[in-house]
Amino acid sequence: MSFDGAFTHAMVKEVNDRLSTGRVTKINQPYDNEVVVTIRANRKPAPLLLSANPTFARIQTSAIPFVNPAVPTNFTMMLRKYLSGAVLQSVSQLDNDRVVHLNFSSRNELGDEVALQLIIEIMARHSNVILVDQRRQVILDAIKHVGSDQNRYRTLLPGSTYINPPHQDLVNPFNGPESDLADKVKKFPNETVLADELRQQYQGLSQDTALALARALHEPGEPMALFTAFFDRFDHPTPTLLTFENGKTAFAPFDFNVPEATLTTFDSLSELLDFYYQDRAERDRVQQQGSTLIHVARNELKKNKTKLKKLEATLDSAEDADDYRIKGELLTTYLSQLTRGMTQVELPNFYDDEKPLKIALSNQISPSQNAQKYFKKYNKLKASVHYVNEQIEKTKAEINYLENILSQIELAAPKDLIDIRLELQQEGYLRDHDHRKKNAKKRQQKVSKPEKFTATDGTAIEVGKNNLQNDQLTLHSAAKTDIWLHVKNMPGSHVIIHDSTPSDQTLQEAAEIAAYYSKARQSSSVPVDYVQVKRIRKPNGAKPGYVIYEGQRTLFVTPVREKVEQLAN
Repeated sequence: MSFDGAFTHAMVKEVNDRLSTGRVTKINQPYDNEVVVTIRANRKPAPLLLSANPTFARIQTSAIPFVNPAVPTNFTMMLRKYLSGAVLQSVSQLDNDRVVHLNFSSRNELGDEVALQLIIEIMARHSNVILVDQRRQVILDAIKHVGSDQNRYRTLLPGSTYINPPHQDLVNPFNGPESDLADKVKKFPNETVLADELRQQYQGLSQDTALALARALHEPGEPMALFTAFFDRFDHPTPTLLTFENGKTAFAPFDFNVPEATLTTFDSLSELLDFYYQDRAERDRVQQQGSTLIHVARNELKKNKTKLKKLEATLDSAEDADDYRIKGELLTTYLSQLTRGMTQVELPNFYDDEKPLKIALSNQISPSQNAQKYFKKYNKLKASVHYVNEQIEKTKAEINYLENILSQIELAAPKDLIDIRLELQQEGYLRDHDHRKKNAKKRQQKVSKPEKFTATDGTAIEVGKNNLQNDQLTLHSAAKTDIWLHVKNMPGSHVIIHDSTPSDQTLQEAAEIAAYYSKARQSSSVPVDYVQVKRIRKPNGAKPGYVIYEGQRTLFVTPVREKVEQLAN
């Protein structure tokens, strides 16, 4: 289902029960449209995620780690100024709309108590997070500024008066059903039609929730009681993940009685959303933050593929070089039969059983010069073959490298993009926009550390998530007797088992990790090569992450996400 008003109702209750009376200890903005407010309640810190992402807008507590930007945003600084140390008094919802008010109390510079509201509006591309002075209803700041040129009814700018989103003239279902409910259920026996009618009457119902309500109202019993019982369940949810036969998933606050779905329950709505959004939100963040990297890599890949086609066409034409040599030799042999001014001649080809061969001539030059012209073409094409073959090999290597970069971006977490950006800058694909003085020493950026895993028997395993990490791990950190693994003949991470004689189980687990962090993540029976590090070498001038090896053995594994996550430190 979507994050509709009814689901918001359930989430507001969960957050209120867990965090009310808690104190703000940290405020971070790891991504452009998302804020994490850490609130310490019941002696435990809980990161509260407020996301104004156009696709994945939501409010929840989250256990998924994040990396802060080096420099906090202006909005972060404003939140820290007003909310650091503030106490969360309550969490409330505007009717049954997707608007949540986090009500804080704090003290200003003079020590006077002030009431503040942090409002999240969950409205697709219009989603926003807004800090408001509650007493004056004045906006202090917003994660997205909306001026009068964008919205004449509501300006969301510092200093503007906060106005609630336009009110829907619909009934809040949590206040109870309307008196015409029984007649409506009788009038519309079709669940889909009844669901559409309910959505036009009651506020905050997505299509999925309305269908589940229509399904419940068609159960035996009195419609008023069934309606009340359905919405009571939002106050006592059983967070449920629905998995369909096609592999797609959906989330719901409780079992929506969908016959074709397999159900998995979670301890809280926030845990459910963490599981549901983990990959989706990560992919979206990577696409947003890595858009420049993706654009550069795709453009370079396109240029190199075009270059390869031209080089291959040149090589094809070079295969005709012998035709020019034969024509030159025939002209030289029968030179006495030729006269200046001829445009064509037909001579017996002694390379092909004396069959006649037509040869074009230029009437502006002598017969001898015509023969030399064909020899020059022959020599030029023969000389180009070696150069073209070299360029084809270089271009193919460049294409493989860029495809590897795009694969790494596809598999990356947002924190991994820093190393990939640095690599593209070092390789000259991306300009380093550093506007400091030329004479000032630039601080050398360190490559982040590889991901660490622990095998079932306790053996340490490390994984390079990008080319710079791969080089550092394989060529510098690993011992010569350690075991190196990599998927066979496709982009993927370097994996190191820090043991010279790992068990078969550890080899299997490391191979599954290598397959998971590769382009074959969604495949089965993935071939993974393994060999001792001492058999790995990097050719001179090779691109980052590129190595060659010999004496390898191969395992075939199927990567399973849950198993890989269990092995993660």
